[in-house]
Amino acid sequence: MVQYWPEFVSLAIIHFVAVILPGPDFVITVRQSLKYGRLHGAMTALGIGTGLSVHILYTLLGVGALMQASPWVLQVAKLIGAAYLIYIAIQLLKSAGAIQLDAENAQADVSSQSLKKAFSLGFLTNATNPKATLFFLAVVTNVVSQGTPLHIQLFYGAWMCSVNALWFICVSLLFSASSSRAWFLNKMNLVEKALAVLLMAFSLRLLIA
Repeated sequence: MVQYWPEFVSLAIIHFVAVILPGPDFVITVRQSLKYGRLHGAMTALGIGTGLSVHILYTLLGVGALMQASPWVLQVAKLIGAAYLIYIAIQLLKSAGAIQLDAENAQADVSSQSLKKAFSLGFLTNATNPKATLFFLAVVTNVVSQGTPLHIQLFYGAWMCSVNALWFICVSLLFSASSSRAWFLNKMNLVEKALAVLLMAFSLRLLIA
């Protein structure tokens, strides 16, 4: 496992940056937390983490077949994947600080939504997001070596699912407390810009490599 640490660290950093970028998962977790409270927000976060496994599994299998089929197809996939990372970084810079949330329904009746439904909502929000597929194609083809054993790659996948769930649980804890909501949103402009620059740097590094 020691020999794969550089690869794992690179993958973990890129993934974490992508996870904390505002997107559908972020918005749904915030809304669930504001509307139904911490427990529903946390269950939604667990659903998001589990939904990520769908993308990881078929991306690993698909990329494995792609590598065996034709090397030039893999090279094209690498270019497309790296270009996509640059694209989402640019989009983030354009929309920095644009997220606006309405908390007027924060006191909604918790009994109006089951925990199972909260979990399913998080799962489907992530599992049906086509951008996640492109992201994992980009990451796996550019960061994970062809020689990395499958069990190591599955460990990477389990790590990313866990990080996804834990991050959005933290988001649910933050946004279920009204006092922290205003502070977090006030800082989003700078945070989004900083993360966009970092993601852009990783993208350019992948293209150069």
